[in-house]
Amino acid sequence: MSHSTTPSPSPGRPYTHEMVVVHRVFRRESALLPRLVRAVPEGATGRAEVVGEHLAEYVTGLHHHHTVEDETIWPLLRERAEAVAEGADIVVRMEEQHARIDRSLAEVTDRAPAWQRSPDRATTEELAGALEQHRHALLEHLDDEERLVLPLVAEHLTVAEWDAVGRRGMETVPKDKLLLALGALLEDADAQERAYFLERAPLIGRLMWRAFGRRQYTAACRTLRAPIEGGTAR
Repeated sequence: MSHSTTPSPSPGRPYTHEMVVVHRVFRRESALLPRLVRAVPEGATGRAEVVGEHLAEYVTGLHHHHTVEDETIWPLLRERAEAVAEGADIVVRMEEQHARIDRSLAEVTDRAPAWQRSPDRATTEELAGALEQHRHALLEHLDDEERLVLPLVAEHLTVAEWDAVGRRGMETVPKDKLLLALGALLEDADAQERAYFLERAPLIGRLMWRAFGRRQYTAACRTLRAPIEGGTAR
């Protein structure tokens, strides 16, 4: 996928486009999940387990992403953006949207076990429908955050504070999932975005990605997505 309008980092300012790339992962996976659930044949509990594991990782990843924002970004913006018209109201809006997304994830989490035990027409539609409702809430939030919050971050947070947000986010990723997380970020990235994220990775991480990480991510995507798109991955 090409993103020809990718902005370049500005010296002395937080590079908030990083968050847009992270959001792209949640946009993609939230769109895939209802399709993956519906593609599981009735009674195929083994396949339901594979999709269920991915769903659980998605839920955990999104929860951690929002917790980092709740604990790092919102307090700083609330403290510093009060002089900006509607700045405090925007933070309240973000917190309310997080709460709505949490409720949608709770619905998904409640419905997933019954589906994994018995993936029939009824449990499939219940779970897929809950995932679609979740995606609706998620997209509204991501759109608002990119449009309303990231400009405030660029204005009111330092580079060091923004980098600390990124480090907190990486700390939530299990060590054995780091290469898969990197692959998820790079999948829909353009050449400039890929270069940026790879340059920020430790040298050992870059070497591991080139040696086997890319193949590992492609294989994982093929296993997960084969029933809906032939298992291809970028």
